[in-house]
Amino acid sequence: MHSIITKLLGGVACVAAVSAAAVSAAAVYSGAAVAVPTSASTTGGATAYSVPHCTNADLHARYAYSDSGAGSVYGWIRLRNVSDHACVTGGYGGLSYVGDGNGTQIGHTAIRIQKWAVESYVVEPGQRLVSPIQLVRASNYPRATCRPAHVDGFRVYVPNAFKSQFVPHQTTGCRNTDVHLIYQKPYRRG
Repeated sequence: MHSIITKLLGGVACVAAVSAAAVSAAAVYSGAAVAVPTSASTTGGATAYSVPHCTNADLHARYAYSDSGAGSVYGWIRLRNVSDHACVTGGYGGLSYVGDGNGTQIGHTAIRIQKWAVESYVVEPGQRLVSPIQLVRASNYPRATCRPAHVDGFRVYVPNAFKSQFVPHQTTGCRNTDVHLIYQKPYRRG
């Protein structure tokens, strides 16, 4: 009798787990903007729900200004899904200033602000994620320390990508890589 009850309870737990997974999968494919559970396993670049990771070609990056104050400019790097399919992305990408008219990196890459939770998201075609950024003004530093340089824009790597995009944004950066001018938070819904 004890073994029959154990088998029945084990079956109930299994049904509950399968039901929870089905609800999560249904939410992903319904077109809803949902966070992928951190427990979702990944295999070969796809989540357990078979949504592929976003590539550089799937996402278009741009910069949007927000506000200025206290020696800094605030804004966002926006990633919009320009593909014809849903994909998964989130966390941090790569971000740096480039200049000299040829894509030369100017200064240090963005410092990742670690105070925010990192999540992955299913991004449907046309949906976007944003990464809040703080751009410290190069003029806050002495010229000898900063070594000012004209910036043509940003080099943006979408999360988990090896190819980058150029996003125009003319400003002044510092060639000295010991000076940190860009601070970035992880991507989130925006």
